[in-house]
Amino acid sequence: MRPRLLALACVSASLLSGCGLVSQDGGERRTVTVWLMKDSASQDFLDRFTEEFEREHPDLDLDVRIQQWTGIGDKVQATLKADGTDGPDVIEVGNTQVPQYAEGGRLMDLTLESMRDWGIRDWLPGLAEPGQWMSQQFGIPWYAANRVVIYRKDLFEQAGVTEPPRTREEWLSVTERLDSGGDQGIYLAGQDWYTLSGFIWDEGGELAVQDGGTWTGALHSRAALRGMDFYRALQALGDGPLDADEEHPPQAGVFAGGRVAQIVAVPGLAQSIVRENPGLQGKLGFFPVPGKTAGKPGAVFTGGSDLVVPKNTDEHDGALAVVEALVGTKWNTDLARTMNYVPNKKSLAKAVAGEEGVSAMAAGAAQGRATPGTPRWGAVEADNPIKEYMTKVLTGGDAESEARRASDRVTELLDLDAR
Repeated sequence: MRPRLLALACVSASLLSGCGLVSQDGGERRTVTVWLMKDSASQDFLDRFTEEFEREHPDLDLDVRIQQWTGIGDKVQATLKADGTDGPDVIEVGNTQVPQYAEGGRLMDLTLESMRDWGIRDWLPGLAEPGQWMSQQFGIPWYAANRVVIYRKDLFEQAGVTEPPRTREEWLSVTERLDSGGDQGIYLAGQDWYTLSGFIWDEGGELAVQDGGTWTGALHSRAALRGMDFYRALQALGDGPLDADEEHPPQAGVFAGGRVAQIVAVPGLAQSIVRENPGLQGKLGFFPVPGKTAGKPGAVFTGGSDLVVPKNTDEHDGALAVVEALVGTKWNTDLARTMNYVPNKKSLAKAVAGEEGVSAMAAGAAQGRATPGTPRWGAVEADNPIKEYMTKVLTGGDAESEARRASDRVTELLDLDAR
């Protein structure tokens, strides 16, 4: 929190929420406490936002408290269960975390505001859908980031490839041409299950499905198997490890250190690549993950953040005002430009059209998806039978039987009674 008159009027930080000041118009000023995650927004952005928000809301002071991602789940759950007197009024959470916080009735239902005021019909689906729980909107999309294809322009030119591929079929053909003469057509780790998820969704499949309140694994469906088959064909056109994910070893280092034509990653990874190999400055390009047809990019997992309001807030109106401002066109566009994010609305994609990597990301975000909207999905990621399944298929296992085995394990982990 930045020093201001409010801090002088209060004896300690624990008393902040109970302190009031007289505003210029004679009313009492109140404090809205906002928890934001480290590096989600620059200090310059927060300073500009705070200054304008407090000018437009003379009865409110903002207390922005930066949180670490490590251990945030337990910290959020604890504050949602507390009495709320010194807790946050607005919290930034990962888009797929909303159901686990909404379960138990500890978040405010923001469905009405979303439909009436905040443009729910234009939100990116990969942020909006996981923000729902029991058909109600609890998480309000703030920003998105998703994977694109980062490629070496020089290697494409040497292979005679003049334009990035726009369909899956073209992508396989181009990658096969690039995978020659000691070059890797693509570096795709065998356990990159986020990328696999997009291929499954493109085929009409799901990771898990819900029926009557019960979730079951769906990796064995014909559609999901087609997605795995495409992954296997693409992954074979490079030397990615079959038994590790994209962080083991970090694929930025692999791309920077060798003649690798492509990786699937968020555009921001290009900065790390160039830092490791300055010789690649100006040689990197970006395109959306291709879809089955040229007119529609492939489905991708959409990461990012939603904003939620705890039900135990003692600053209901102030919290809603903060959310409305942050997710509105002006400040959401500002954040996207400042941080190279995808804005929360499809109609705002033009705001980042001037930057190649973010533009490619925004095109893919329109087809963005998220993991199944169940509070137990975290247990699936912790155990992650999807990774094991992928390795077994890539090392010669029977896809149908391994998919069935993985689906059964996902079903076990999604059992709401298994706590």
